[in-house]
Amino acid sequence: MNRHPPKPPWLRTRISGSADCPAVMTTVRQHALHTVCAEARCPNQMTCFRRGTATFLLLGPSCTRRCRFCAVDKSPVRPPDPDEPQRTARAIRKMGLDFCVLTMVARDDLPDGGAGHVARTIAAIRRKNPDIGVEVLISDLRGDARALETVLAAGPRVLNHNLETVPRLYPAVRPGADYHRSLELLARAAARRPAPVTKSGLMFGLGERRTELLDTLEDLRRAGCRLLTLGQYLPPSEAHHPVRRYVPPEEFERYGRIALDMGFSAVASAPLVRSSFRAGELYRRAVGPSCPPLGEIFAKDGLSDND
Repeated sequence: MNRHPPKPPWLRTRISGSADCPAVMTTVRQHALHTVCAEARCPNQMTCFRRGTATFLLLGPSCTRRCRFCAVDKSPVRPPDPDEPQRTARAIRKMGLDFCVLTMVARDDLPDGGAGHVARTIAAIRRKNPDIGVEVLISDLRGDARALETVLAAGPRVLNHNLETVPRLYPAVRPGADYHRSLELLARAAARRPAPVTKSGLMFGLGERRTELLDTLEDLRRAGCRLLTLGQYLPPSEAHHPVRRYVPPEEFERYGRIALDMGFSAVASAPLVRSSFRAGELYRRAVGPSCPPLGEIFAKDGLSDND
């Protein structure tokens, strides 16, 4: 029996074949890398690949957590590949990026949660691409403040850690994670000097209530979070947590306005928004006025937040 309601029209997008974006996919394969775009089955992956970008997934394609919303593989993990930082740096240089996004699987099996590997990757990227902006989307590192400092000391411009959902739903959606531990990570990063721009994201449609969402947005602002992404939860399979509701685009637009009124520096809010999508534009919008309105960006990529 299908537990998920059919997708509404605003979530039906054209899926392009790999022939539309051979350069990025070839570079990723040649360097034996993983992308969260593919491993998490992101609906925007071909859009990003055609633009010449990808979000690199560090520490292997398998995760030690059992989050019920995520498509990333749950097979046994392997030891970190010591050459992955250098291969990632070479791939990014070949792609000619001026802003890149790194993410990671949760590695609770490692003493530092993988923080050292992430920091080495940032350092390798900077050696080959001195002027590049780096955003890292990290796990909660099990609340280890020293591990977080290892990542921050490498100097990412953006430190991203997604809350994903409201605290009431954590046991069902994010077993192994802790809402307050995640908030504390963001607050620690925001309080550091020099501080990166802090960022987080939420999924809609998991069963959250409006009051819970507003409380969570307030929690993020109190933690010093500056950038925010809001997108629709899309279950990867029948075995994953069921979608409770498909939120219409106009509701995303309202939440985006509410978040800006709360004091977030920049917000991306639309059904197909994901935490790494157009990350460079969101960052530049937070630190300067040169980026075009986000609505124009979404419309250009077929992700309009107001139609």
